[in-house]
Amino acid sequence: MAQYKAPVRDMRFVFHEVLGLDAHYQNLGIEEVNGELVDALLEQAAKFAENELSPINRSGDEEGCTFNDGVVTTPKGFKEAYRKYVEMGLPAMGGPAAYGGQDMPGSASIAISEMTGTANWSWGMYPGLAHGALATIEEHGTQQQKDTYLPKLISGDWAGTMCLTEPHCGSDLGILKTRAEPQADGSYKLYGTKIFISGGEHDLTDNIIHIVLARLPDAPAGTKGISLFIVPKFIVNADGSLGARNPVKCGSIEHKMGIKASATCVMNFDGATGYLIGPPNRGLNAMFTFMNFARIGTAVQGVCHAEAAFQGALTYAKDRLAMRSLSGPKNPNGPADPIIVHPDVRRMLLTTKAFAEGGRALLYFTAMTGDAVKRAKTEEERKAADELLGFLTPIAKAFLTEAGLESANHGVQVYGGHGFIREWGMEQNVRDARISTLYEGTTGIQALDLLGRKVLQTQGAALRTFTKMVHKFCQENANDAAMKEFVEPLVALNKEWGDMTMAIGMKAMQNPENAGAAAVDYLMYSGYVTMAYFWARMAKVAQEKLAAGNEADFYDAKVKTARFYFKRILPRTASHKLAIEGGLECLMDMKVEQFAF
Repeated sequence: MAQYKAPVRDMRFVFHEVLGLDAHYQNLGIEEVNGELVDALLEQAAKFAENELSPINRSGDEEGCTFNDGVVTTPKGFKEAYRKYVEMGLPAMGGPAAYGGQDMPGSASIAISEMTGTANWSWGMYPGLAHGALATIEEHGTQQQKDTYLPKLISGDWAGTMCLTEPHCGSDLGILKTRAEPQADGSYKLYGTKIFISGGEHDLTDNIIHIVLARLPDAPAGTKGISLFIVPKFIVNADGSLGARNPVKCGSIEHKMGIKASATCVMNFDGATGYLIGPPNRGLNAMFTFMNFARIGTAVQGVCHAEAAFQGALTYAKDRLAMRSLSGPKNPNGPADPIIVHPDVRRMLLTTKAFAEGGRALLYFTAMTGDAVKRAKTEEERKAADELLGFLTPIAKAFLTEAGLESANHGVQVYGGHGFIREWGMEQNVRDARISTLYEGTTGIQALDLLGRKVLQTQGAALRTFTKMVHKFCQENANDAAMKEFVEPLVALNKEWGDMTMAIGMKAMQNPENAGAAAVDYLMYSGYVTMAYFWARMAKVAQEKLAAGNEADFYDAKVKTARFYFKRILPRTASHKLAIEGGLECLMDMKVEQFAF
């Protein structure tokens, strides 16, 4: 099994050379963070991911979590790795300084999430969920709630979860049944069952803070009647110490296809004490803080699985001998040529490389946009950043996870039969990747969010914000002969994107089901064009560096990968456009009774 090697050089390339991290921080007035500090953090996190997490990835998958009467035990090495993670101060990076955090922008930690996730996605889910609970309480909690929960969440001493899904409802939260009954002291008693709760119970921390959706007795029906509650595993005393065990208990853990070392729990709330967070019946609005955080976190997962597939497949393709090159032997002294010389193996390797590196650029840009949402100097700038982030989030979550899953499958294929065998790690990568297109909103739900809420409901305003960025880049490089192969197709697709959106909007006015029929193809089209923009930006920087005589192999590889993306992957947009034009009727004409076997 190939050991993970953190791609620190490429991370620095994206942050510093493509996205201008130092200038970004200066524009936001962030004086305490700079590129040098981020680089130091990358080196520190890379060692942790490579030396502590990667070695327990396969063993964690094989051992899995164990369940015994409500108690969940994580695999060997997980608890020790978590302790080291806390000792390094990594959980505290993004927390507010007033509660013991380092108050660093989200972009400073996104690469660390990528490294821990690629090395061991199951392990990385535990601290990742705590960050979402922290952000929700920080934004919507009372001062007392912040004082009670933030210090321990920030330090990593306590973990967090979000509890949404119930046995009878998945993404349709409007029909959830968990109820919250008011108590005389201002608290609530929660009754109900939640399922698919990642990290709902484990042995890594002393306390787990559940962020729970439930209904008040007089709540209106549907999503307008949902409230949000803090439900700790252990009640926290006034002095901050842990008190009585709250009656919220893990009823079982799921036996899953992948991410087996991440506990996915059924959680039973049997009169558990909870505390209202935010206004009554406005819980879903507050929960979106957690959900949006989680969606970006899941977008990270797509990049992780693409990177893991690329690293594993590349190592194997260089060593594995099979057949001769069609153009003549490339390893004449051996019995066969290494499979990396064969065009189809190159196709798969370059696809995983293009998705991993292009996804990294999109992901880091999204994180930097998130910085501006919180820290931009004017309300106008913060609002503009928020609209852009809202547009990019469903693309990042859905497109990058679909690309990550495709890449994971390519990783298996490069290995051939060996890819189907556990010891190489590629089949685990596929199993772990499969969930990414499902949780935090399936690809279809993200597509409806993108096309329906973010594009059509804004009359295309959110789309135009991004396409203007693309247009500006293309204008600036219109006379650069070396960029012609990237700029010309990007200009055409940028225009087509707008025209296609208008056509979908016109059909949706006649019948809203037309939007649903087009949504997934629209999202994938949008993802390919968005990634093309970032590959064009990377190609531009690489060409300039080559002209200056810098790191020829690294920068030349960037240009060649960009060329591959534009010539062999970007044309997929044409099939998605044709599928959209295929319309609604062919999907809906068949009667339900005709779906027979």
